[in-house]
Amino acid sequence: MYDAFLLLSFGGPEGPDDVVPFLQNVTRGRNVPPERLAQVAEHYRHFGGVSPINGHNRALLEALRVEFARAGIELPLYWGNRNWHPMLADTLRQMRDAGVRRALAFVTSAFGSYSACRQYLDDIVTARAEVGPDAPVVDKIRHYHDHPGLVAPLADGVRASLATLPRNGRTRLVFTAHSIPLRMEAAAGPDGHRYTAQLAETARLVAERGAPGIEYDLVWQSRSGPPQVPWLEPDVTDHLAHLADEGVTAVVVSPIGFTSDHLEVVWDLDNEAAAAAKHLGLDFARAATPGLDQRFVGMVRELVTERLDEATPRRRLGIAPVWDQCPVGCCRAG
Repeated sequence: MYDAFLLLSFGGPEGPDDVVPFLQNVTRGRNVPPERLAQVAEHYRHFGGVSPINGHNRALLEALRVEFARAGIELPLYWGNRNWHPMLADTLRQMRDAGVRRALAFVTSAFGSYSACRQYLDDIVTARAEVGPDAPVVDKIRHYHDHPGLVAPLADGVRASLATLPRNGRTRLVFTAHSIPLRMEAAAGPDGHRYTAQLAETARLVAERGAPGIEYDLVWQSRSGPPQVPWLEPDVTDHLAHLADEGVTAVVVSPIGFTSDHLEVVWDLDNEAAAAAKHLGLDFARAATPGLDQRFVGMVRELVTERLDEATPRRRLGIAPVWDQCPVGCCRAG
């Protein structure tokens, strides 16, 4: 049924000259204020204009080659991005020229919502139209917010971070994910607020395994829209101030909404949130993302096997809905 595998991701700049064109791609049509765009551009320039995401995806692709070979999955592997090179349309042209007819796509976003799922599907449609009628068909792999291959590395990251903090005092676990507009969350479709529901389930599963008995919260980071548009709240830095007022003395922040150390993780958490915690007198530790953990790599192989062989058991730890084929009209932009 499938004759190729596609790693589909967000993309990121790989030098100072890439930053502004990349951000223009990301924010096209979203009415993001120019001052916010300039602010985010400085975040990238702080790291030499290079996002960690492309380097991670190259390494993930190589790890998957080894994993697929070990499992006997004989699919050529390709990589395309939504917002920066290698652009998805260019990758589809390369696949078409190699004779690929139907590909299975793993998206580096575990959750449902417009920006985390539907927008990838829309970009596939747009890229195929750009390539032409002989463009490969691309099917997206299901959501995996509750797969053991995601949950276990996140739980280990929380456990390791807790071990670095003082044992006396009061510790809180804070999970973060990228904020989205409230109207986008409300436009999820007949099943309602799937983004927050799936993230709440991931938070529960990770907390039960990585920090049993410790109170936790799910908060948000990296909002980028116009200030008059309501987004999911509270922001992580605002929440840290609230915890300090409550008498919390130490926090572990776990970015469960990200599969690797995106720039939003290394800037918004490792810089801004860490600085806010220091100012508030909170001991602070940031838990690791799954990255190249072998269990995460194995999860990707397992999700591919599910689609290649319907008899393969589907491993899930939760009950929030997930989809192979998203319902028509779900997860609108709002």
